[in-house]
Amino acid sequence: MPLQPLHPTDLEALRPQLLRYAQLQLRNPAWAEDAVSETLLAALERPQAFAGRSQLRTWLIGILKHKLVDQIRRNCREISTTADDERSIEDELFAADGHWREQPADWGDPEHSLQQAEFFRVLEACVDHLPGQQGRLFMMREWLELETDEICKALGITPTNLWVMLHRARLRLRECLQLNWFQSREVGR
Repeated sequence: MPLQPLHPTDLEALRPQLLRYAQLQLRNPAWAEDAVSETLLAALERPQAFAGRSQLRTWLIGILKHKLVDQIRRNCREISTTADDERSIEDELFAADGHWREQPADWGDPEHSLQQAEFFRVLEACVDHLPGQQGRLFMMREWLELETDEICKALGITPTNLWVMLHRARLRLRECLQLNWFQSREVGR
C-alpha cells in the first residue's frame, strides 16, 4: 500500500500541539516557535523519511525532540538558576530525623492514572509550575531522555547539582500530583 504524501495542511494542523509540547520543554515562546518551525521544515524537506510506521504526530514529535535539544544547546547560556531552584523542599516535607512530616497518601493504582488523558494535563500543569531550572532539567532528563553528562555540559552544572535539582523537582511534582490528582480522586469516590 503506497504512503499518502505529506501535506502542509496536515503539518500545520499539528502545529499547536507541537508548539505546546515545545513550550513545555523550553519555557521560552521564541525558542519553542523556532524548534517547531525547524521541525515542520525538516518534515517538508524529507517527506520520504515518514515511513508510515507510526502516526504523523508521533513522527513529528520525534523530530521535535532533536530540535529541542539543539535549541537548548544553542541557548544554554541564557538558562539561569532562580532562588526557588535553591530553596529546599526537603525541609518542608521531612522532619529533622528524615521521616515524612505528613505521611503520603496511598495512590492506589498509579498505572490506571497513566491511562487517563486528564492525568497528563494535570502532570503538565504541575511541571509548568516547577520553579526555574527544575522544570527544564526534569523535562530534559525525563521527557527528552538526555544523558546526565549532556545536560550538565549544556547547562554548565555539576552532576551532583543536577541530581539534587531533579530530586527536588520530583518531590514538588509528587506534592502537586497528590493535591491536584490523587486527593481529588479520593473526594470523588
